Amino acid sequence: MDRLDGIKVVSFDAEGTLVTTDFSYSIWYEAIPQKYAERYGVDFATARGVIEAEYKKVGDQRLEWYDVRYWFKRFGLGSPEPVMADYRHRVAYYPEVKDVLTALSQQYTLIVASGSMREFLCHLLEDIEPYFGRVFSSLSDYRQLKTPEFYQEICKEMGVCPEQIVHVGDNREFDFVSPRKVGIHAFYLDRSGQGDGSLASLVELKLRLVDL
Repeated sequence: MDRLDGIKVVSFDAEGTLVTTDFSYSIWYEAIPQKYAERYGVDFATARGVIEAEYKKVGDQRLEWYDVRYWFKRFGLGSPEPVMADYRHRVAYYPEVKDVLTALSQQYTLIVASGSMREFLCHLLEDIEPYFGRVFSSLSDYRQLKTPEFYQEICKEMGVCPEQIVHVGDNREFDFVSPRKVGIHAFYLDRSGQGDGSLASLVELKLRLVDL
């Protein structure tokens, strides 16, 4: 197990870590197909089939996959902001989140290091943003996925060494492998509880860090 002495900053991924995927899923698989159906006069099932096929063509290794403005423009659907505001009620936090953030904020500087666009983050984090000293979006701020270079930039911005940061997130490649490559203490969050050596909830992170 990594030694966690000297930690100053605790970094969290957003979706799947702090916030459920309900809001984002609603935008990608309900709102966009519905707008497409209205725009082109087809039924919802047909629209969703077209949309999902276009998503697959781009693939999740390209920045466009994550860029809601790109998709609204590509399909001629206008501005995403009003649509996203209409779905704001779908934002939901995991049960332990506020308790964990409250406890850790007494001892550490908390930040968000997310691969989500800021258009999503402004909704996803609205009720918990006061807990965080900074919010970083790899896509909006650096036009890249959550690469090791992204985490190096965070260290520079926060004025700390990688060894002084703990990061946690639910994507093994982006939240565990990438930060560890630059020396950050990273934890993989697998809420299914099936991941070998992973955390099953953020409560486990709190137990490792509070009053260390």
